[in-house]
Amino acid sequence: MGTTNDRCIAVQLDLIERLDRLLPQTQCGQCGYAGCRPYAEAMAAGAADVDRCPPGGDAGARALARLLGVAAKPYDRSRGEHKPLLVAVIVEADCIGCTKCIQACPVDAIIGGSKQMHTVIEPLCTGCELCVPACPVDCIELLPAHVERIDVAR
Repeated sequence: MGTTNDRCIAVQLDLIERLDRLLPQTQCGQCGYAGCRPYAEAMAAGAADVDRCPPGGDAGARALARLLGVAAKPYDRSRGEHKPLLVAVIVEADCIGCTKCIQACPVDAIIGGSKQMHTVIEPLCTGCELCVPACPVDCIELLPAHVERIDVAR
């Protein structure tokens, strides 16, 4: 039989999981955390507010507030603009194979070797935009996602 402390830890982990599932999983860092999971952990600990996720927008902030039982408020627009889901596309003819975009991608959605053209694995791309400023030749475009995604975690 578990101790009270074990039960508290289990409840906290369940809350973190539920918060994480509500987040868009862009891993963009606009919230000020290294990714969606660390942001969920901070919210569960009471160290972060529900309004820090531009990709989730106002609807995401409301869902997080509802789960935490706190007052809903709009997302903090100073953190970035809420946009429709985008995916990165590399203009392969212009790619010099520097690997900087690969290093910047938090979800390993870009493949390619040094001094070889790179490409984006579209179903893995979260549209976080972190690869765009990393590219020294400006050969990465962000386009509206056209593939319907299925979230098996929910």
